Amino acid sequence: MAAPVIRTLVVDDDLLLAEAHRTFAERVPGFRVVGVVNSGAEALRFLAAHDVDLILLDFFLPDMTGLDVCRAMRAKGHAADVVAITSARDLDIVRAAVSQGVVQYLLKPFTFASFRDKLERYADYRAAMTASGAATAQHDVDRALARLRGSTDMALPKGLSEATLATVIDTLRATAGELSATELSAAVGVSRVTARRYLEHLADQGLVTRSARYGGPGRPEHSYRWTVRGGRAGS
Repeated sequence: MAAPVIRTLVVDDDLLLAEAHRTFAERVPGFRVVGVVNSGAEALRFLAAHDVDLILLDFFLPDMTGLDVCRAMRAKGHAADVVAITSARDLDIVRAAVSQGVVQYLLKPFTFASFRDKLERYADYRAAMTASGAATAQHDVDRALARLRGSTDMALPKGLSEATLATVIDTLRATAGELSATELSAAVGVSRVTARRYLEHLADQGLVTRSARYGGPGRPEHSYRWTVRGGRAGS
């Protein structure tokens, strides 16, 4: 069963950038833009009248700051998550944003690849947080939060590289079904043993699911699938 579409509100006073962010968001499977507004007051009025899951929020608006929007919406009981889209690099602003529940912080200017990465990490986190309703252990909480950080932010076991891990993740995300270590090794160009190490690392982080593949003589081979995400390949 596909995950619900993530209803997204774009808030930016620059009309061209607002349209660009709308176009970017709608290129990421699992997201649907339900509104585009150009000021903080418009954003708060929209939230009062519509269901919104995620806000792509510019922090420099003509009538108030993004932090003011966050404070006002929380005071009114709005629980939508926020991705800050801003040129503000001041660590005090970053800390304040985190305190207001901002889940991702994207600095301008940025590429579509960076934008997509933030949204995909958020979708992974949202799916993990809503899958069972309640965490059963500390590692469930850790794995859910790890989806926001992204697996490449974690310390890698000795012998694994960030670049190859990124290629492995891209390959898994682009695959509609499951991949074995043998199949991944052929796709990525590494040995089967190396491919299995990367797959097991991702499985340990809760980012892929592992299952036994039967059908031939001898011990079954494990196959791996990128964890279910809202509407993306492999879900």
